[in-house]
Amino acid sequence: MKVLITGKGGQLAWELEKLVPKAVQLLSCSVNELDITDAEQVNQKITEFKPDIVINAAAYTAVDKAESDSDIAYAVNDLGSEYIANACKKVSAKLIHVSTDFVFDGTKTTPYQTDDTTNPINVYGASKLAGDIKINEILHEQATIIRTAWVYSVNGNNFVKTMLRLMAEKEQLGIVYDQVGTPTWAKGLAEVIWALIASDQNPPIGEALKLHWTDAGVCSWYDFAVAIQELAIEKGMLDKAIPVRPIPASAYPTPAQRPSFSVIDKSTAEQASGIETTHWRKQLSAMMDELAESER
Repeated sequence: MKVLITGKGGQLAWELEKLVPKAVQLLSCSVNELDITDAEQVNQKITEFKPDIVINAAAYTAVDKAESDSDIAYAVNDLGSEYIANACKKVSAKLIHVSTDFVFDGTKTTPYQTDDTTNPINVYGASKLAGDIKINEILHEQATIIRTAWVYSVNGNNFVKTMLRLMAEKEQLGIVYDQVGTPTWAKGLAEVIWALIASDQNPPIGEALKLHWTDAGVCSWYDFAVAIQELAIEKGMLDKAIPVRPIPASAYPTPAQRPSFSVIDKSTAEQASGIETTHWRKQLSAMMDELAESER
């Protein structure tokens, strides 16, 4: 089986490469090797390699910057997705496309289902949804769209590594308590993607298969930060604890509005992949062990 991954160097692509099954012939492309905003380049790369499956892990994810950089956000997340979908259709490749919880507005108080109404409240979410729609229109059941949230990994920049740095530098931190969701270790998401490929799911006829995946449980950014510090102290990654206080989102204004609630229901993905979600705190602990080991 031949698999092409976009977004090499990113958190998810890095984990996918580490876990690639032996039977897979893999081509992983960085933005320098495959610029998904270049339709001709996308078409050429996919036509030449003729993958059985493309995993689109490339995205414009700078949520706040997207508000003033909407042209580039849409070029990557919307047009890039369209170009990949068209190239996949040409060579009859299946597409696994990674999307986001930000396609929802956060007004629910129960986990979002895969068929819930989308209503993004920022440019990032709107640009990702535009790409999702194009993929569904072009590929129908030839595509799987996986929405995820709050992704972190040993590789790259993310909330966990930022908190560890700030906790070592600052006297105290204020972290938002009124935005609730679930963290996702990119390694767990990568495991699910490979499991989905192995299970060869049959999506509903005429439309893309939509799945949700994060780790299990619910927390605020404040809860997440407190857990990071507790585990870091326990593992000897920080010398001392600092005060971490909860603050409302209104006290930390950002260019992009964020959903106040973005917990997503994972049951369909669990059934499709045969993998049960693991609680976010257990996944965080495992990732931090890996991070500590990499820094020794």
